[in-house]
Amino acid sequence: MAITLTNELPAVAPVVGPDVTLTSLSEDVSSRVLMHGAPRWWWIGFVISFALLLVLIVQMAVLFIVGIGVWGVEIPVAWGLAIAEYVWWIALASGGTIVSALFFLTRSPWRSAVNRIAESMLLSAAPCAGLMPIMHLGRPGFFYWLFPYSSVMGVWPQVRSPLWWDFICLLCYILMSIMYYYAGILPDLATVRDLATSKAKKVLYGVLALGWRGSVAEWQNQRIVYAIMSAIMAPMVISVHSVVGLDFAAGLTPGWHDTQFPPYFFFGAVISGTAVIVMLTILVRWGYSLQNVLTEYHFNAMAKVMLVGSLMLAYAYVWEAFGPLYTSDVAERTEFFHRAFGFTAPLFWSEKFLTVVVPQLLWLPVVRRNQLLLFLISGGIIIGMWQERVVFTTASLEHNYMPSYWGYYFPTVWDWATLAGTIGLFLTLFFLFLRFAPIISLAEVREIVEEGKSK
Repeated sequence: MAITLTNELPAVAPVVGPDVTLTSLSEDVSSRVLMHGAPRWWWIGFVISFALLLVLIVQMAVLFIVGIGVWGVEIPVAWGLAIAEYVWWIALASGGTIVSALFFLTRSPWRSAVNRIAESMLLSAAPCAGLMPIMHLGRPGFFYWLFPYSSVMGVWPQVRSPLWWDFICLLCYILMSIMYYYAGILPDLATVRDLATSKAKKVLYGVLALGWRGSVAEWQNQRIVYAIMSAIMAPMVISVHSVVGLDFAAGLTPGWHDTQFPPYFFFGAVISGTAVIVMLTILVRWGYSLQNVLTEYHFNAMAKVMLVGSLMLAYAYVWEAFGPLYTSDVAERTEFFHRAFGFTAPLFWSEKFLTVVVPQLLWLPVVRRNQLLLFLISGGIIIGMWQERVVFTTASLEHNYMPSYWGYYFPTVWDWATLAGTIGLFLTLFFLFLRFAPIISLAEVREIVEEGKSK
């Protein structure tokens, strides 16, 4: 159903189709969770995802037994795809928080139907990011040494280490994200419990719903807690990604030692995270036939967010080039020219094309409402951001201060297995969320339906 957005239309009415009622919404979304068997497309996607997850398990087993030498990392490029993909995955996860928490605070109506997809994506991407630094440790079996606890030997984490910064901020981020997700889904679990017909599902979702009965006091408490957590999560996602940027900015390596990286990385999180949500929303809309709930209004709004993210990223790219060209530091300038015109030049210019040039098509309303074009543009953005992280991480190490210390990075099959395996982990977790939890926020969309009827 096509919906035209004009200034005369109310801000809330177009968010859901006119045929959506409170009863049909609950039954349509809950039936996907309560159905006896998953649809065929779900099984196909889950089997492929789980197969990729097995690749990750094999890769990690080989990595733990042999060591990180199975990757292509070596001096001078001691950080390869794993660290680049850590930044990439945490950016994708951060995009879910931006859409869910930040746009909740701005009371954006389109966010109500896509926030559960964004939060599920967040909880699926965060473990992929968390695995990367652990796998990159020389002794990953002792990753728990990163916890600030008193050991027998009196060894404490080095608080000046970016590795410890990552551990603390990512741990807090994942824990807060789980609580944030659960606070939002609690009323919907009660709806699934009430509509369940089998005793096992009634007990399962009844336990998860924590005895929710929908009283006025329960709703008031839930709204207050959710609003407070949104107010915490919005600045937290900025700080988390800023810490990731500071990992590089705190180093003296040419190309990394730059104060713009915290906002630079956040800009990338906005565009790449939203792009993943757009792709997943299109697939969920098609797979579950939710055309009346996930309308063109949502895609139009998310496309505008991607466009803003692209413009912010373009601004960061300009300053990324201006710094080395303006400075008198020969090493900085040499590293930048290597990145732009040397070994990594194809990836460098490809990323700029996919993340800055192509998204300018989103200025056109016809492109913003075309799901096929949106899917392709979003996929290009995700690939471009992956290229940007790889170039950023490896090019600086390839051309450090001393020419005699220069070298190149060539990924091995185990590097690519790491990428494929974490994609499998992400998709496996998302398919599980899709199967066992309401993928649409029933409580929030009900409010949209009621407000639309009152107009």
